[in-house]
Amino acid sequence: MSFNTCAVIPVFNHHASLAAIVAALRAHGLPVILVDDGSDALTKQALAAITAHDPQVECLTLARNCGKGVAAMTGMTHAGECGFTHALCVDADGQHDLAELPALLALAERHPQHLVSGLPRYDASVPAVRFYSRYLTHALVWLHTLSFTLRDSMCGLRVYPLAPSLALAARARLGARMDFDTDIMTRLYWAGTESLFLPTRVHYPADGISHFRMLRDNARMAWLHLRLFLGMLPRISALLRRNRARRRARHWARIGERGSLGGLRLLGFLDRALGRRLTLAVLYPVTAYFFVTHAPARRASRAFLAAAGAPARSFRHFLNFSECTLDKVAAWRDPARVQVDFPGLPQLQAALAPGRGVLLLSAHLGNIEAARALGMRVAGLRINALVYSGNARKLGAALTETSADYGARLLEVDRIGPETALLLRERIATGEVVVIVGDRTPVTPDSPVVSAPFLGRPARFALGPYVLAHVLECPVYLMFCLRQGPGYRLYFEPFAARIRLPRRGRAAAAQAWAGRYAARLADYAGRFPLQWYNFFDFWAGGESLPTPARGHRQPTETHAQPGKLPV
Repeated sequence: MSFNTCAVIPVFNHHASLAAIVAALRAHGLPVILVDDGSDALTKQALAAITAHDPQVECLTLARNCGKGVAAMTGMTHAGECGFTHALCVDADGQHDLAELPALLALAERHPQHLVSGLPRYDASVPAVRFYSRYLTHALVWLHTLSFTLRDSMCGLRVYPLAPSLALAARARLGARMDFDTDIMTRLYWAGTESLFLPTRVHYPADGISHFRMLRDNARMAWLHLRLFLGMLPRISALLRRNRARRRARHWARIGERGSLGGLRLLGFLDRALGRRLTLAVLYPVTAYFFVTHAPARRASRAFLAAAGAPARSFRHFLNFSECTLDKVAAWRDPARVQVDFPGLPQLQAALAPGRGVLLLSAHLGNIEAARALGMRVAGLRINALVYSGNARKLGAALTETSADYGARLLEVDRIGPETALLLRERIATGEVVVIVGDRTPVTPDSPVVSAPFLGRPARFALGPYVLAHVLECPVYLMFCLRQGPGYRLYFEPFAARIRLPRRGRAAAAQAWAGRYAARLADYAGRFPLQWYNFFDFWAGGESLPTPARGHRQPTETHAQPGKLPV
């Protein structure tokens, strides 16, 4: 979905604050549609003065006061007729901090199919009765949606996707006045449009104008909530299914780590005391427990194996993961105990010979920790790994206890900033290696992602690795450490001599690289399906994002050979 937005401002007797609001919106390059909702003469004069000298500001006039909802939909309908895809709705009372518009618009552009709303952060000027009564509305909306995802349904600062909003208005009678904001957000949610929220400072001016009428508007809101409750009843089944699907599609970083630190310590002790065979025997009942009690991981395993065309051996899949964990502990305690064959080592050393570093792109396929432990033994090889340990702190603690070298040159991806990029550039310049995985979406919310085909279905991939490669200006290789027989084989292949992302078309270029990576990852994962260790719905949300357009020019700076597994 494209993103072309304007601003819509319903106006009813807000002459004092209007000029400043329009000026702030125009400073951001937004065309402005004012909707005069039957205002008084003073406000009409202000509207005429504002529109007189700027062709990008126009005013629609309603013959009488019809309410905010009618005025907002009048403006949005006109915006749709003018070719806009989105409308930023702004209240005319001056309560919202418009300095936060760039962040709000950027969030809406990254998620064009969502309704993006401010999430009020009040200062001391907020009336207590409004502050606390708002929570009653929150609770009722959570009931109407059977979900906690709509964090605030009353904020007037929003970016609406026009297509679903206008379609909803054509088939449903939306609230005409102060009931509009809650009504349209709830009904859009019912129709499948999710909402995102951005904290927004809200101030109540001492001389602010309020059109709230105690008895009539409270009665209007009560009637709205009754209608929404009755509308929720026939949707209960669909809403509950949606909640279950959302839980299954939880972001991988929010999936809790199973097991305990004590259990990992015991695993290492048994491996030392009893040897590998007896330790593997102990792993069977332990793995069986996790297999039986972790239904989402079972479903994810079966879905992946089916997509990969592999036999439905989910328990064997779980066992492989357990054995991989055992090998991680063993590799860091005594790297010689885990056999890792790396026929591509001379090629890597040759790439590093000029004193320039490389970027290694990997995945949660196989045992990358065994490869890193091997790298620690290679003279002159300095490896920097970008990791996220938030959902694997127990394993990280166990590996740190096993070897003091484990934490060397580890950089947390959720703490990366400009200074980290400069540090990595310096390390690349001195011939070091940087390792990053590309198979999981970013930890930080609202980071850019793209959809690319993976084993026959669109999946979400991060753009960060390709942006980093562009910044580092170094060769990029793929690397996967995969079990074969009694040990591991480290597969190593060139991916790009250098990744360049031009200023114009940067997103499309990064998307093309993500598509190339997804194709190579699918090739390896299809050959080694039981070593795929993403036990979550990998394809969740992939269909809602754009994929590379047919005929889009693919990146050319690469020596990878899709479909051929290097030896």
